[in-house]
Amino acid sequence: MGHHTFDSANADRLEDAATRYRYLSAEELRWGLSLSGEETVADLGSGTGFFTDEVAPYAGTVYAVDLQPEMQEFYREKGVPENVELVTTDVADLPFDDDALDRAFSTMTYHEFASEAALAELARVIRPGGELVVIDWAQSGAGADGPPVTERYSVDDAVTALSEAGFSVGFEALRTETFFLTATR
Repeated sequence: MGHHTFDSANADRLEDAATRYRYLSAEELRWGLSLSGEETVADLGSGTGFFTDEVAPYAGTVYAVDLQPEMQEFYREKGVPENVELVTTDVADLPFDDDALDRAFSTMTYHEFASEAALAELARVIRPGGELVVIDWAQSGAGADGPPVTERYSVDDAVTALSEAGFSVGFEALRTETFFLTATR
């Protein structure tokens, strides 16, 4: 399961606010992150920076992490906020020091990277007491949008995997097509 990567040839579809906000509002994401304005945050699977842009005004530094250089180029052309740094890498191989991040979040990309190695890497780079926020396509969804249902995780599987990686899930919600988790390291 997993390892579905969004086709960068369709990057412009990730900028469709009506579709994106149907599954996650900017306010919900910011609520989950609970930012004071000074935090160092990573957007895991940032794509075109749609949700990165929603978080940047409320954080100190934001790393827009994406595996695909084409997505980063799209974001660069769109315009990257001054406090955002583009990082092209796999989540399982983050170029950050131990305990470097206060927060990390994944919007509809957990299914792309949710390996034991990637979760261990997140546990390494998120400081003790730091938060991970995950909103992703639920295996129980109908599959009209997002990846095929066979490539999705259940909320229970995500909670178990995060717990095994050293995170404590503090909030979980299963919605029609998605799940929303917050976890503390």
